[in-house]
Amino acid sequence: MSPLRVRRFASTAATIAGLLAACAPPAPAPVSFAPVSYTELADWSGDNPGDALAAFRRSCTRLAALPPGTAVGHPSLHARAGDWRGVCREARRIDTSDRAAARRFFETRLTPHRVEGPDGPEGLFTGYFEAELRGARKPTQRYRIPLYKRPDDLISVDLGTFRREWDGQRIVGRVDGDRLVPYPARAEIDGGALAGRGLELLWVDDPVDAFFLHIQGSGRVVLADGETLRVGFDGRNGHAYTAIGRELIRRGAIPAEDMSMQAIRAWLAAHPAEAPSLMAMNESYIFFRAIEGPGPIGAQGVVLTSGRSLAVDPRFIPLGAPLWLETTDPREPSRPLRRLVVAQDTGSAITGAVRGDLFWGSGDAAAAAAGAMKQPGRYYLLLPFRVRSE
Repeated sequence: MSPLRVRRFASTAATIAGLLAACAPPAPAPVSFAPVSYTELADWSGDNPGDALAAFRRSCTRLAALPPGTAVGHPSLHARAGDWRGVCREARRIDTSDRAAARRFFETRLTPHRVEGPDGPEGLFTGYFEAELRGARKPTQRYRIPLYKRPDDLISVDLGTFRREWDGQRIVGRVDGDRLVPYPARAEIDGGALAGRGLELLWVDDPVDAFFLHIQGSGRVVLADGETLRVGFDGRNGHAYTAIGRELIRRGAIPAEDMSMQAIRAWLAAHPAEAPSLMAMNESYIFFRAIEGPGPIGAQGVVLTSGRSLAVDPRFIPLGAPLWLETTDPREPSRPLRRLVVAQDTGSAITGAVRGDLFWGSGDAAAAAAGAMKQPGRYYLLLPFRVRSE
């Protein structure tokens, strides 16, 4: 961006901040964090915490890189990145294969806190997975759906830099003269708003697969020669996320009790003429980058762990923090699913004090479990002893 455009953008951002100050955006929904004993965690001794400890150590690399005074999580926690440094040093010394040592580490260094939102301690838990698509490096008659890279004119304003109470809130758009204007919505981008700019990362063969890749946030694209390329989230257009499943329920097309990713896919396949307009109702659009090496990568910037990484709302839950999850298994809802997980990702639809999205991994089994998951549950946030909540 040229110096002139930087100055214009700075002026625009300041104007936006002034307008928001006058409008006084609402504070985050109420939340409480109540310290509890490990004996209150259902089946705490039945889990293997070593698996979660390995995931937590990945998060520690990110927490350690933050300035010690950086606020993390909800303001009522008074939590700072520096609070985790001693805990992370100790975590690196624990043998993750030693189940008893891993459990002792968590019990002696972290205190569980029951999280309650305005509706109490119960919330919704869904699942996601690493999608697999078929694609090519260049467009052909078969491969004609682009996956776009992040445009260089996409501007994201972190409102938390203007006021602490706006942490986690962003405005996304592009600079038009001396104004910050909304970025094109899904329908406009699908209609060619970004064509001709050289932003195509890859081309895939199915618009529905591409749509669900946007929802999952990461995936693998298998090329005709067998090469597999991993792609991951690199920004969004800033428009609100709309769950098309809710729209199908509203229309009476799919009963609420039967709703799942698989049910949505089946409806889209059976109604090809209506599918584009339904998908366009979700105006949120995701941009991707190529990922070299292990993946997928979550919002915290670390490799996700199947069954142990949880996407959360970072306005309430600090990224990198362990949580004890109590819900049920989507594959057999009568069976409890209780385990230690780590907050390592976020998502447009993951909003609220008690709300999570469990990463199931890759492959058909992961897709089936993630697509079916819409379980009630609760979680407990594990915090260093020195962190006080109010």
